[in-house]
Amino acid sequence: MYKRHIQQEIEAYLKIMPVTLITGARQTGKTTLVEWIASQDGFTYYTFDDEMSLSNARRDPAGWLASLQKPAIIDEVQRMPELFLSIKRDVDQHRQPGRYLLTGSANPLLLTKLGDSLAGRMGIVTLFPFSVGELNRTIEDFIPYIFSPTMPLRKYPQLTQASLFEKILRGGFPTVQTFSNLQDVNRWVRSYLQTMMERDVRDIANIEGLKEFPRLFRLLATRSGTLLNISDLSRSLGMVHMTLNRYLRLLEALYFIHLLPAWYTNLGKRLIKSPKLQICDTAVQAQLLEIDESRLKQDPVLAGQLLENFVFSELQKQRSWSSIPIELYHFRDGDLEVDFVLERSDGTIIGIEVKSAKSLHTNDLKGLRHLKKVAKGKFKRGIILHLGHQTESLGEDLWALPIQSLWEN
Repeated sequence: MYKRHIQQEIEAYLKIMPVTLITGARQTGKTTLVEWIASQDGFTYYTFDDEMSLSNARRDPAGWLASLQKPAIIDEVQRMPELFLSIKRDVDQHRQPGRYLLTGSANPLLLTKLGDSLAGRMGIVTLFPFSVGELNRTIEDFIPYIFSPTMPLRKYPQLTQASLFEKILRGGFPTVQTFSNLQDVNRWVRSYLQTMMERDVRDIANIEGLKEFPRLFRLLATRSGTLLNISDLSRSLGMVHMTLNRYLRLLEALYFIHLLPAWYTNLGKRLIKSPKLQICDTAVQAQLLEIDESRLKQDPVLAGQLLENFVFSELQKQRSWSSIPIELYHFRDGDLEVDFVLERSDGTIIGIEVKSAKSLHTNDLKGLRHLKKVAKGKFKRGIILHLGHQTESLGEDLWALPIQSLWEN
């Protein structure tokens, strides 16, 4: 079993909170992880994939919960949102930490019926698909490295284009890592999306118009890395704004999409500026766009789009366990933009631009220079991640790093 870097955070919550919830997209390895924890730490394991357990819990939530041997793991808890109120009553009577370890494939903070009953009683940890470091059995320290007071030059092993494209097209879902070819990855992704549509969307939202989702999935994949434009999406789909907003909120709660908020010095502007859309995993994005390695080689625009989403996914995973807490944003001011802005709690920021080329040009620095001007003293440094092999100082607190620095640090 691959060790998950988020495990330390889970164990920390189990020591201080009555309830810990491991949430994340379907098939990210939540069940495998909690089964291992159950074997190590004496938890009794229950799952709502067992229809008898689900039926009994629905018939009498409080009675079913009282019958469980504690401490208890309850897997796939999003299938039984009514249970959260019973868990609240139980932990209010028994406040010892580590009483319940839950897993769910929906973000409770985005679903009112799941999220508002256990405030102050539950620690929430998100388990993403494998990072490159987890697959390599190493812990990445890219975030601490780029925030370090001085950034020493490091040498990195060379990364071939074929190797990078393989990582992008395979993605990070655990199941596909053993597949011998990318055609099987695509088959698995198609089945994954079908299951999400027919089970998760139906269970959580009771939506009847499931026939609209395949087209919505594909359209969202084409818009990855762009600002969310509800009006444009609505026109393209022939869907009213209210319905589209409901679907997008659901897909965000199911971790199919991520909406990356805008960074600006004025906190009010952050709230009104458009978020940037990202897809949960590059294998999902590639399958929806029908992209293979030959298309990536021939189409630099598509290669750049998937590379940006790949970097976003790696940053999301690493920040979930990083020793330096950060928030992740994008920046756009007029025609000038920076792909990612990492902000520490003291307001210090680092801008990251992703370039799918081996050589850099002066224009590649425009967005980072503008961000430095806007952020003033809060700007620590700007970084361009590129396909070359050299780490270079570009002056003005600007650096060029090879893409493999994401997981080789």
